[in-house]
Amino acid sequence: MESKIYEELGISKEVFKFGQKILDGLKERFEKIDETAEFNQLKVLKAMQENKVSEACLLGTTGYGYNDLGRETLERVYASVFHTEDALVRPQITCGTHALALALMSNLRPSDILFSPAGKPYDTLEEVIGIRDSKGSLKEYGIDYIQTDLLPDGSFDYDTIKEVLLNNDKIKLATIQRSKGYQTRPTFSVEKIGQLIKFIKDVRPDVICMVDNCYGEFVQRIEPTDVGADMVVGSLIKNPGGGLAPIGGYIAGKNKCVENAAYRLTSPGLGKEVGASLGILPAFYQGFFLAPTVTASALKGAIFAANIYEKLGFPVIPNGSEERYDIIQAVTFGKPEGVIAFCEGVQAAAPVDSFVTPEPWDMPGYDAQVIMAAGAFVSGSSIELSADGPIKEPYSVFFQGGLTWPHAKLGILKTLQRLVDKGIVVLQ
Repeated sequence: MESKIYEELGISKEVFKFGQKILDGLKERFEKIDETAEFNQLKVLKAMQENKVSEACLLGTTGYGYNDLGRETLERVYASVFHTEDALVRPQITCGTHALALALMSNLRPSDILFSPAGKPYDTLEEVIGIRDSKGSLKEYGIDYIQTDLLPDGSFDYDTIKEVLLNNDKIKLATIQRSKGYQTRPTFSVEKIGQLIKFIKDVRPDVICMVDNCYGEFVQRIEPTDVGADMVVGSLIKNPGGGLAPIGGYIAGKNKCVENAAYRLTSPGLGKEVGASLGILPAFYQGFFLAPTVTASALKGAIFAANIYEKLGFPVIPNGSEERYDIIQAVTFGKPEGVIAFCEGVQAAAPVDSFVTPEPWDMPGYDAQVIMAAGAFVSGSSIELSADGPIKEPYSVFFQGGLTWPHAKLGILKTLQRLVDKGIVVLQ
């Protein structure tokens, strides 16, 4: 690719040349990503064909939403792809945090204990659980919480997990967060999650194992429900929405778990039978169809970012050569100026609001100011090119998304250009 069009978009020859040199070593890696995307694309297509998706499924309903063929068929498609007994896929689920809260609140009862065997959950779940006080938290409803931290090397502390399970018979549900969130631990592979679930089930077969699947769908050829998870939970404005879903979340898993969630989402006695899909189903179906290839584009962007910033000497998680288990790339700058400049670069590469300068702000659900960059077609969509991070030590930025690989590539070059222009990075 000639650099002229990149120069027109504000990328200097120096930055472009640096990026191209990095890309030369990634061709074989990208081919493997494309192979996984092909497998997952065919898996989704097979599920749609087997469940007889028809033109009538795209029409939607209003009002109560009784007998919504498209909604019910879509949920069967999700169940087929995730190899589960049932699924709940609804626009009434407003975001990933809502989906997780719904799964927890519907499957836990007062005096039950929620257990996290993989350390601290994502920031917005702290108020859901009651780690930070909030109205309507699990804690307020008499549901306790126990956490086992990871070992220093990022592995599970199996000895302590076993002890906790054996000494707390009221543990009802174990929640496992696949992605790192705003932490610098490794993301867990599906295989590693499967090992943890087997260990928990061997000690306590009655414990429900739920996996927060956000940012991980279609990164591998298997999902957590293929290795024993009772539930997987995620957001449709992340991977499975393919960039087209304008809202929504999903819960897929055992019949009882999904049924409980449906009764909590709507009301006792109604469950999955109501919930109009309005005109949203074409985006849900088409987004899910495109999701494997969109996820592949985001993965390529994450790997490109890791290799660029690792080459420049910044700590990156995962590193440039590690296997990938989600679409998130963390880069630690050690100072707020780096995080802010990186986000400015991502925003400048956006198709929407590229002229806007992102600034840190007091975002609901977080304990520090957060800066977010996302000039997205769907507000807040983190499968689209985006970056964010809390303005606190160690001053790490978290990059994810890219509906197409060329856009992800431009976004990373823009971040580097902004850091070079501000004197934070000097290219050799």
